[in-house]
Amino acid sequence: MAQPAWQDPVPLFLDTAPVPEYGSGSLADLLPTLVAGQEVPGFTAAIPELTPADRNCVFLIDGLGWEQIIAHPDEAPFLHSLLPTSRGGTGRPLTAGFPSTTATSLASVGTGLPPGEHGLPGYTARNPETGELMNQLRWKPWTAPKVWQPYPTVFQLADAAGVHTAQVSAPTFEQTPLTKVALSGGSFLGRLSGEDRMDVAAQRLAAGDRSLVYTYYSEVDGKGHRFGTDSDAWRGQLMYVDGLARRLAEQLPPRSALYITADHGMIDIPFDEQSRIDFDEDWELRAGVALLGGEGRARHVYAVPGAQADVLTVWREVLGEQFWVASRDEAIAAGWFGPTIDERVYGRIGDVVAAAHDDVIITASVNEPHESAMAGVHGSLTPVEQLVPLLEVRS
Repeated sequence: MAQPAWQDPVPLFLDTAPVPEYGSGSLADLLPTLVAGQEVPGFTAAIPELTPADRNCVFLIDGLGWEQIIAHPDEAPFLHSLLPTSRGGTGRPLTAGFPSTTATSLASVGTGLPPGEHGLPGYTARNPETGELMNQLRWKPWTAPKVWQPYPTVFQLADAAGVHTAQVSAPTFEQTPLTKVALSGGSFLGRLSGEDRMDVAAQRLAAGDRSLVYTYYSEVDGKGHRFGTDSDAWRGQLMYVDGLARRLAEQLPPRSALYITADHGMIDIPFDEQSRIDFDEDWELRAGVALLGGEGRARHVYAVPGAQADVLTVWREVLGEQFWVASRDEAIAAGWFGPTIDERVYGRIGDVVAAAHDDVIITASVNEPHESAMAGVHGSLTPVEQLVPLLEVRS
């Protein structure tokens, strides 16, 4: 039945938001499960469907969600053929974690911890020590990496336990703070071309009796942001990365398992006023807000002291039919950031957290011109953003 025009809008109930499968089927559970099977002390197998292997390789394709593979069998025939192998042959995906964004997901993969513990809870988040927004992908303004994320990575712990450990990625990532806090440990091998990365990853996998190798490709995400997932440019990248995955799979040494996964999916948002709500032009949403963090589909809203309740009320009234809008404590209690929240992380989470339900984003045309112009976006709890593959090839 249509809602009468005079009736107040009904906000989305928070308990309708899908919660990531922390502890049993999220990105944070992948490496702990793999190294538990390699008998690295201190780890248990969190994803019960996976069978141990002596040599494990993780190929992370930035931005290639579960639903994108399902929707493109012609462009990705090899990846599509592996869908029944996902998550140990169950044919099910993993969940990325919240927010479904690169910095958060890579930290979850590398540390084996959910966002509430590793402390990278979004694209940008407030540093409680300085009051400034911290861009956790570009690491600006500079913040001491080990203060921001103090836990060792799974790679470091595996390397210390005698597992031959390596990361194979673009050379530019070797010295970045995000790599240091999320993916360091063992050897870093920088290679420019995707083909070289696949070849070197296979070589490093064969170099130890027990091996853990990680390799990465970014341009599926890059083309999606710029042109959208319905573009020829994006489809071309999907075809290319499908060939890379096949190339790596065909070179696996004995006793190996290759896992192909992603950090998030992606959704295209139309360029119209109904789909793109501009925070910088909306006086209601700006009222009482000191800082706007996160990204278009997963916003951290930091209120002026004393205005937290009012900001929550207004954001619910304005956006509550299109976004799940929660207070910090409600989002934590719902488990969006994981089962526990470290004390140092609590203040990094917004006083209000808004996660998109509909095909809509909150832009900031003045303060975030680059991000506001993106065609493809991600960050929220919806299946198209949250669900990522765990495709498996074994030798």
